Amino acid sequence: MTHAEIYRQELSALNDWDAYLLEHSGLPGPRANLGLAYVAAGMGSTAQFKRWLTFDAKRAPTNSREEYLAVCGTMGLGALLARGGAVAQKQKWMKTLRGCASDPRWRVREGVAMALQIWGDRDFDAVLDEMERWRDGTLYEQRAIAAGICEPRLLKDRARVKRVLKLLDGITRAFAASHQRNSDEFTTLKKGLSYSWSVAVAASPANGKRAMERWIGSGDPDVRAVMRENLRKNRLLRMDKNWVKEQLDKTA
Repeated sequence: MTHAEIYRQELSALNDWDAYLLEHSGLPGPRANLGLAYVAAGMGSTAQFKRWLTFDAKRAPTNSREEYLAVCGTMGLGALLARGGAVAQKQKWMKTLRGCASDPRWRVREGVAMALQIWGDRDFDAVLDEMERWRDGTLYEQRAIAAGICEPRLLKDRARVKRVLKLLDGITRAFAASHQRNSDEFTTLKKGLSYSWSVAVAASPANGKRAMERWIGSGDPDVRAVMRENLRKNRLLRMDKNWVKEQLDKTA
């Protein structure tokens, strides 16, 4: 029996999940129990997710056990969107999820990316439609886009990868134009962009290379650093090591 199967079995036997989730959260500590969080998101109810989301940064600060409930609630929004529902209700969930993208706690922000992927497993086109509305948002929101949509399992369709590359291009343009270079938001987006391009390019090399090459020789040192980090990823080396070497020389 897998860990996920055990979690499902044990949660199914409980009326109140909170104590179980807190006990098995992995927090405080370096790594939260994401396997359990995925199960809770998949099995949980709207009422549970809403209650867990009341654990804000003041009530459940970073690395507290209670922060885990906020993460589960955030991921649960992705499960609700995947399940479908009335348009007005879905819009409300999307608005809440977008707010979570700028949460001061990094684990909750990671929960947003995972929520988008949970939703994307069911309807990636709908995710991309929503991300196009987030594209002009905060740097944290743009980071959520990059982290959420650049997931290999979601990038199996060439037309969808083209949309992903277009979103990445717009985010990178906003990154290059940012005047918040010393902010945590900028640093967070920089880290996200430093791997997300490689995922999209590996999914569609011909289109991806052309899109990435437009940025590789940028006069902006932060953009060049982002491209350099992507070019160092093994997925691109496996894709075309000669192209990687040629492009790395341009980022020096």
